[in-house]
Parts: sequence; C-alpha cells; structure tokens
Amino acid sequence: MHRSAVTAVFFLVLSGSAIAKPEPSQIVEYKTIGEVTLTLHIFNPSDHKPSDKTPAIVFFFGGGWNGGTPSQFYSQSEYLASRGMVAICADYRTNRKHKTSPQECVKDGKSAIRWIRTHAADLGIDPNMLAAGGGSAGGHVAAATGTVEGFNEVGESESVSCRPNALVLFNPVFDNSENGYGYERVKDYWQAFSPMHNIDRLTPPTIVFLGTEDKLIPVATANEYKKRMESVGVRCDLHLYEGQPHGFFNKAKYSETLTETDKFLTSLRYLRDEPIQDNR
Repeated sequence: MHRSAVTAVFFLVLSGSAIAKPEPSQIVEYKTIGEVTLTLHIFNPSDHKPSDKTPAIVFFFGGGWNGGTPSQFYSQSEYLASRGMVAICADYRTNRKHKTSPQECVKDGKSAIRWIRTHAADLGIDPNMLAAGGGSAGGHVAAATGTVEGFNEVGESESVSCRPNALVLFNPVFDNSENGYGYERVKDYWQAFSPMHNIDRLTPPTIVFLGTEDKLIPVATANEYKKRMESVGVRCDLHLYEGQPHGFFNKAKYSETLTETDKFLTSLRYLRDEPIQDNR
C-alpha cells in the first residue's frame, strides 16, 4: 500500500478511537417526582444475565449540587464492567436544572440505591454487594447514603436499606460544618446532613482519594474523617496525591485512582484477579 494511503488509514483509526466513548448497556427510569424522571445508566459485564448475582456499584456525579451529568463516571463504569461488576451511573436532581436544594440530591441518591436493591433480581446483581461512589458533591451524596439517617423521599418505603455495602469517594464533600464545604446552603440542617458528623459502626468500608492542593477539601478534613471512621472500627483507606487539585481523578490521576479502586473492591471480593491497566 502506498505510504500516503497507510497514513490515511492510520489517522482514520486514530480518530475513530479518539471519538469512541463508553456507552451504557441500558438506561432505565428509577424515579419520577412531579414532572421529573430520573434514570440509571447501566454498564453490564459481557454475557451478563438477569439470573446472575453480580456485585455492583452506583456512581454519583460531581458539580456542587448545582449541575453535572451521569457520563462523568462512564469510563470508570466501563472499566469495572470489563472486570465483572455491574456499574451504574445515576442521574439526580440539581439546582440549575431542577431548582432544588442539596437535600434533594441526597434523597435521590437514597432512592437510587433502594430502587437498585428492589430490582436486583431483574438487574442480575447481588443486593448485598452494592457499593456507591462519587466525586465532589457526588461523593457527598454517596457518603450520605451510608451515614445520614434522614433525607428520605416522602412516601418512599424505608423497608429497603439505602445504605451501600462499600464507598468509593473521590475528593468528597463530606464535611458540611462551618469549617467545611457548602455550610451556607445547608446551615439549617448541616449536623444531620454532614457525613463526617454521622459516622457510626454501620458506616460502610470506604476508600477516599484526595489531592494535597485541593482548595475545597483540606487534607486535614480527610485525615479527620479517616480518624473518626477507624475510631468506630470501620475501614477507611485514604490515598493522597501530591500537588493535585480538586477533580484530579478525572484526568491527571485517572489510571492510578482506578487501579486503587480496583484493589479496594478486590479486597472486599467484589472483583477477582489482578487489575487491568486503563490509561485513557
């Protein structure tokens, strides 16, 4: 083949791979409230069947409770599905789109987990091996489902637990006190809303990722969270990344944080064998 033709083919392949984006196996509705319908974007392992009982994880996107999209965790979800888990990216109400407060974010997070557990047999997942994860405010939503008692949707049955079995938190907003994040927006109920201040022995085992140059979440906050977790006998793995700012896990340390997530989930028997390197 002529050199120019080879070059053309190379760039076609390269450009095709560059624009290829992860796509969920299915999108299902999990909650309708008023005129708002919320969805779960599900990534299944290959040859996955409803009769399976597969470990799963649900991710909540970041965006300061103001905005964001479930696609933020599409890449991590695609990877975890390739490793044998069902990975789910949840939509939830935000201020810019739905004119809602941070309370509704947590209500939707709890609803999502309850819906997944209720439909576990249809989804082919193990309801007792359901992790939750998220970044920034999404990390708060995930952490809150595993710690805070209130903020349940009115009329929703609480007979199904909304507490996940493990937590994977990327620069999470887990201190909402006056010294933490978002206090002015939640000050009327911050003590009941702040994961840091609602840790108990039932809090799920947790892994936390944080950059040392994060301007929103101080390292001291993460250290205190770990201290409080361990004081009640609950595992909390903290990974600090020198010089990294808020949101670093999306690109700069994507592969490193994903590998550590894999190791954490493997230690809990959600995954098997060695991690696969994902350098996208």
